[in-house]
Amino acid sequence: MNGWIGIGRSEVGLVRTVNQDAFTVVDQYGVWAVADGMGGHIGGDIAAQTAITTLKSHAASLNKSLCDGHPPPTDLLTTLIGRVHEAILDRTRSHPQLKGMGTTIVLLAIVSSPSPVAYLAHVGDSRAYRLRAGSLTPLTRDHSLIEKYLERGILTPVTAKTHPERHVLTRALGIPASATPTIAAFPIQEDDLVLLCSDGLTKMLEDDDIQRILSVSDVDPTDLCHRLVNAALDRGGEDNVTVVVVAHRPS
Repeated sequence: MNGWIGIGRSEVGLVRTVNQDAFTVVDQYGVWAVADGMGGHIGGDIAAQTAITTLKSHAASLNKSLCDGHPPPTDLLTTLIGRVHEAILDRTRSHPQLKGMGTTIVLLAIVSSPSPVAYLAHVGDSRAYRLRAGSLTPLTRDHSLIEKYLERGILTPVTAKTHPERHVLTRALGIPASATPTIAAFPIQEDDLVLLCSDGLTKMLEDDDIQRILSVSDVDPTDLCHRLVNAALDRGGEDNVTVVVVAHRPS
């Protein structure tokens, strides 16, 4: 155990009939992930589950390699995401009716020694945030058309909220030539919280809402996880919503 624990919850929401989200919590190896199958596409749930199952099968080797420092973390995580991508494509090849299925992924791995470092890999619009001293910081930027429009100044944050292409992804696992992950690393402190979530949370809650919920003192990660999901459902639960809250557990 590396001292960090994750609490996850996934709900279908109040509109959808199938939950195309999936998540994993592998505290033993310091690995956590959320995947969100592409909504409206056949096999989105299968793509997400395939991604999570593949990640879980590599959790032990990922932890060992990150601790050893070989190969470099960027190469290691890029290779792992590539394997997840190929696993989805393999599933499509053996089941042609699933052609076109894809999923997002956001993966967190924490190595505690010699000093705590968190590694992130993501593809698509599932997100990661860090709460430190009551301040919420986004750790990922969506791979989406809207994000490109915002970067170029074509849209403002206000107009982006209702733009008809706001859910169009520019990268997804299972879609050829679009599975390159963005990799990041950052120091992490024992009083930090890290949030992984599907866009079913961020469609319903603004970052200020998430910060307010996570900043409640004397509330454990399990309660925080439930509070976030329940808040998204209270706002209408228009999509599947999945949350993983990762916190340090004192030894």
